[in-house]
Amino acid sequence: MLGDWGSLFSHTCSSCLLLIWTLVGLNMVEVSGSQQGIPLSVVKLWASAFGGEIKSISAKYSGSQLLQKELWTITAPRGSNSSSESSTPIKVSSRISPKTTAACLWEEIQGPRGPRKYGESVQTAIKRRLQAPNLGSSCTEKYKESEKSVRVEEIDGVKLVKNLAVKMEEMFRKKSEATRRLVEAAEEAHHQHEENPDLQYEYFNAVLINEVDEEGKNVELGGEFLLEPNDHFNNLSVNLSLSVVQVPTNMYNKDPDIVNGVYWSEALNKVFVDNFERDPTLIWQYFGSAKGFFRQYPGVKWHPDEHGVIGFDCRNRKWYIQAATSPKDVVILVDVSGSMKGLRLTIARQTVSSILDTLGDDDFFNIIAYNQEIHYVEPCLNGTLVRADRTNKDHFREHLDKLFAKGIGLLGEALSEAFTILNDFNQTGHGSVCSQAIMLVTDGATEMYDDVFEKYNWPERKVRIFPYLIGRESAFADNLKWMACANKGYFSQISTLADVQENVMRYLHVMSRPKVIDHEHDTVWTEAYVDSALSMAYKLNDKSGPSLMTTVAMPVFSTKNETKNQGILLGVVGTDIPLQELMKLIPKHMLGIHGYAFAVTNNGYILIHPDLRPLYQEGQKRRKPNYSSVDLSEVEWEDKDDILRNAMVNRRTGSFSMEVKKTVDRGRRVLKMHNDYYYTDIKGTPFSVGVALSRGHGKYFFRGNVSVEAGLRDLEQPDVALADEWTYCNTEEQHEHRHLTQIQAIKLFMTGKRPHLKCDRELIQEVLFDAVVTAPLGAYWTGLALNKSENSDKGVEIAFLGTRTGLSRTNLFVPADQISNQDFLTAEDKEGVFNADHFPLWYKRAAEQVPGTFVYSIPFSTALENKSVVLASTAIQLLDDRKSPIVAAVGIQMKLEFFQRKFWTACRQCTALDGKCSISCDNEDINCYLIDNNGFILVTEEQSQTGLFFGEVEGAVMNKLLQMGSFKRITLYDYQALCREYAGSSDSARTLSDPFTMVKWLLTELVIFLLEFNLYSWWNVDLSVKAQRPRGKTMMVPCDTEYPAFVSERTIKETTGNIDCDGCVRSFVIQQIPSSNLFMVVVDNKCDCSRAPPVTMDPIEIMYNESLKCDRLKFQKDRKKPESCHPFHPEENAMECGSATRLSSCLTAALLPLIAATISR
Repeated sequence: MLGDWGSLFSHTCSSCLLLIWTLVGLNMVEVSGSQQGIPLSVVKLWASAFGGEIKSISAKYSGSQLLQKELWTITAPRGSNSSSESSTPIKVSSRISPKTTAACLWEEIQGPRGPRKYGESVQTAIKRRLQAPNLGSSCTEKYKESEKSVRVEEIDGVKLVKNLAVKMEEMFRKKSEATRRLVEAAEEAHHQHEENPDLQYEYFNAVLINEVDEEGKNVELGGEFLLEPNDHFNNLSVNLSLSVVQVPTNMYNKDPDIVNGVYWSEALNKVFVDNFERDPTLIWQYFGSAKGFFRQYPGVKWHPDEHGVIGFDCRNRKWYIQAATSPKDVVILVDVSGSMKGLRLTIARQTVSSILDTLGDDDFFNIIAYNQEIHYVEPCLNGTLVRADRTNKDHFREHLDKLFAKGIGLLGEALSEAFTILNDFNQTGHGSVCSQAIMLVTDGATEMYDDVFEKYNWPERKVRIFPYLIGRESAFADNLKWMACANKGYFSQISTLADVQENVMRYLHVMSRPKVIDHEHDTVWTEAYVDSALSMAYKLNDKSGPSLMTTVAMPVFSTKNETKNQGILLGVVGTDIPLQELMKLIPKHMLGIHGYAFAVTNNGYILIHPDLRPLYQEGQKRRKPNYSSVDLSEVEWEDKDDILRNAMVNRRTGSFSMEVKKTVDRGRRVLKMHNDYYYTDIKGTPFSVGVALSRGHGKYFFRGNVSVEAGLRDLEQPDVALADEWTYCNTEEQHEHRHLTQIQAIKLFMTGKRPHLKCDRELIQEVLFDAVVTAPLGAYWTGLALNKSENSDKGVEIAFLGTRTGLSRTNLFVPADQISNQDFLTAEDKEGVFNADHFPLWYKRAAEQVPGTFVYSIPFSTALENKSVVLASTAIQLLDDRKSPIVAAVGIQMKLEFFQRKFWTACRQCTALDGKCSISCDNEDINCYLIDNNGFILVTEEQSQTGLFFGEVEGAVMNKLLQMGSFKRITLYDYQALCREYAGSSDSARTLSDPFTMVKWLLTELVIFLLEFNLYSWWNVDLSVKAQRPRGKTMMVPCDTEYPAFVSERTIKETTGNIDCDGCVRSFVIQQIPSSNLFMVVVDNKCDCSRAPPVTMDPIEIMYNESLKCDRLKFQKDRKKPESCHPFHPEENAMECGSATRLSSCLTAALLPLIAATISR
């Protein structure tokens, strides 16, 4: 016994000597490592203690090591080199691991025939089952099944994008066929109809349906209209049997033209219903009449705005204009001579603005104001045309406010300038290279200027002339109408603001004549857009905001022989395609964690892309002004030469590669990677599609195999969910499948009960494999949750898992109502769940960490709330190899207070034998911070600083870290940004600050009102003119910004430094937390460095000088012109050229020989 005590004493003395030697060594390190008073060794001790503790908690509750070992068991023996033969199956062990045994036990006691007795605890049941002689064979066989083989494959990007293009082509083809059936039905119905000016017909008016008068009776054109909520139509109440008719507020509901059109178009109801039965994925189908009414299926009630007005007119929608006309080059001439003062100039501005509304992305234009001189409204664009995109049209509208009237009008010179521009620009090949037109907005013309037309336009008459006579005077009407008739145009007289819309629209019918006579039903596809008028009419209240769509549209013509040479356009039919439906076709599981698919239009505008941000990110979900014309080069901005963009615009098939910087977490973090792009065109559409695959693990995929029975059994467990926006089975194509969940559909399909379901068998097989492999983790979490001694302080709230196939598992360690962040892993948490275009944020960030380490962060949405949380996640790789695919990510959500407590506990440790530490985070002499690899604070003594960027709190220290290379600044660009602008600073607003000007403006508006006698027109001018220039407040306007992101240097684990603050030296230490993305920063408080500027992440607007602004306006990116063009037709009836006044007999006599001579040519 004494010998034992002696041995123990000897061992203790040796341990003491070793400890003393260690302390001496540590003190030596302190002296050599940090001469600033903060011992590096102590900080390293704190970091090590905290790192060990927090990793132990994260690994334990996430089950990461269990799942990783489970995968390594499947891929054993480990000696084989799978990367050399990526397509070779990896042979595996047939043994059953202890974890598998645990999973089997759990299933047996929980199963319907399990041995768990009534009232028996889970722990007792497991203990009793372990004492049994044999474990159930069915369970072990199931898990052996999962241990057969896996296959690692490299993804073929070219094959992938071509297959995706075929799927999209098929979907678009179905929508196009539905639209064509509507065209055929509409033309046949009109052909059979005889116009009756006295026709009386009651129809369902979209605004009046189900409305009653004071006596409780249905109002005229209202009637009882059955409406039922339907989730396929955004939960709106609709009628799937009938359509409704909307008539613009400024038109008469019972106008004979409208009543006749509504009557014959009733024939479309049957086709609407038939189309929807054939293709249940269809949403809105409609017919927009050239007379102004809009027939829509399914029937839905429309609601006026707060003024009682519905400003929607189908004829100024892009889908209507693109289908009705061919691409065009337009020059707008505006008379600003002295006679145009006052009301006439106001009407002229509105007329020009309405003309701009009718121009689309395939059109080009310029505006010239003239009096005795020629003034380009935008002087920078002298002698050229620009694309009629939203940005350019808004730019010109701003300049319209600066027009003022004076002098005399020399129209001849203005016409000559317009013809010259159109001819020169057409020669460059940059414009539409199709139709050409001159829009003349004036209050009169003293002569006919036939010499100008003879020089520039006759006899071909390739340029159409559309004069708009402003005002009630008709003295010069004959001259202007003669110009229109002699140049295949149309004359209109506009007396009031109420006349503008209807008169401007008339030119579209003329431009459509050649297409109608040719009987060419060109199919057109719009860019991505949200129809704001429809959204307001439906009063959608979706929190996520209105959804983007594209529209397929076709023109409808009169086929009656007697009107053939008149080229009468009846209207346009169309159907909407939500882009969310397009995204469902994307095989997200094949694209990897950072991969994505995208599509562009013939103009290079984005149709779908994960970086397209069409809505405001703060406050109300409103559309950005230029959301529909975001160019691919503005999101893939690292491609400085537009190689990728131009190849896709020109509909090529190929590949491209470049280094990229992808932002995540609302743009606050950046991931650097190398992307390979693959692209091809979508046949039958103007679109091209591409996929991006990140190099490394992103280009590899693995396949596993389990029995269907085993997979379905685990897939149906209550803790399992599948990605909502991924398509495993298409349940939308047939009505009887709509009620099925994805898991229900998978089960029916795989068991052969619904063989006609369209399912992705390969994806489902991988989902079943993932369900089986991750099943032990569910049992493991349940065991932890049931152990009352674990997690007693309820610091860990949720454990979660996600796999490459969109499968997820979750386990709650606390009651659901006690979870701090209730939005996590729900649809409200957009970045935290599997979406159609991205993996969860915690999955993406974990994938870029060193394998085996955890990434910690505070969700920005909860950083400043009282109930804040910390997320910890880590990636699970199939093999310990860079080329090995990352097959899953696991993690936990813990309370921020729990996480911070662990940190402060670790920071109280020290090396002193007497326990009296020379330094502590409790001391007022130092500040301790815990920051992540992007510089955001997770722990600090000042709670209000939690979640802030470290540079905002310690600017001097952050600057030093940047200088020393511990952190890197990465410059990023945002070409979809919005900047605040003070509207009161504009010229138009400043003019109202003068009292006399204000009175003059009010009197002008009053005169307009009295002249109009039309309340709608008063609202119309208020909404369309003044809304362009709000006064006296800030507004959000599109801009380009530059902003920084920060990333730590992985190779630098620890750093010490000094900062000179006005002669006072301040020291700091930064130490990496092991197995994490975290850093401890300890800074002394000896000096006041508050004068040092903070380092912020605030974006800075990129300011362009006037020369650069001009160059940007002039610059024309590559675009693919529409293949169809119908500029004119020899059979056109040019005498249909205006109806406001009649040509005098002498002018008619002069005009007829000219037309006859031209036609004879």
